[in-house]
Amino acid sequence: MTDVEELLLSRIRDVADYPEPGVMFKDITPLLADPAAFTALTDALAEIAGNTGATKIVGLEARGFILGAPVAVRAGVGFIPVRKAGKLPGATLSQAYHLEYGSAEIEVHAEDLSASDRVLVVDDVLATGGTAEASLQLIRRAGAEVAGLAVLMELGFLGGRARLEPALAGAPLEALLKV
Repeated sequence: MTDVEELLLSRIRDVADYPEPGVMFKDITPLLADPAAFTALTDALAEIAGNTGATKIVGLEARGFILGAPVAVRAGVGFIPVRKAGKLPGATLSQAYHLEYGSAEIEVHAEDLSASDRVLVVDDVLATGGTAEASLQLIRRAGAEVAGLAVLMELGFLGGRARLEPALAGAPLEALLKV
């Protein structure tokens, strides 16, 4: 394990039985509160952005906004928020997707992406992969190219990577931590 991985992992708090009994929640707020850890995270994700040739960062609501915006600034590229349906003004593209117990919908301003863009999706956690998969579909529908997906933490036991491999179509999936 690298020093950066150790630092990041040491700042993630386990919260038992949240949001429901039997779930061990991975709380990243201590990491965000530590300037050294947050900077290390931002630098690591910005390096991935550079390696993928990304021209835009898409952050997934809501923690993907917190991580993605400073990554975009550090990498010198634009930032595009992907939000829950009904939260963006003006014309949007939307994508519905299935959750474990129902469905959801996300949206993006299509005019913020173009055919010349290579887009790296940034989020805090890869769990089942439903939201990330929907975001990849949105990016392609907007006419842009998917450069990859970068997350702080992958919960491997939930199978998100296997679900996303077809949607990534060869683009990289980078997880700084795997639990």
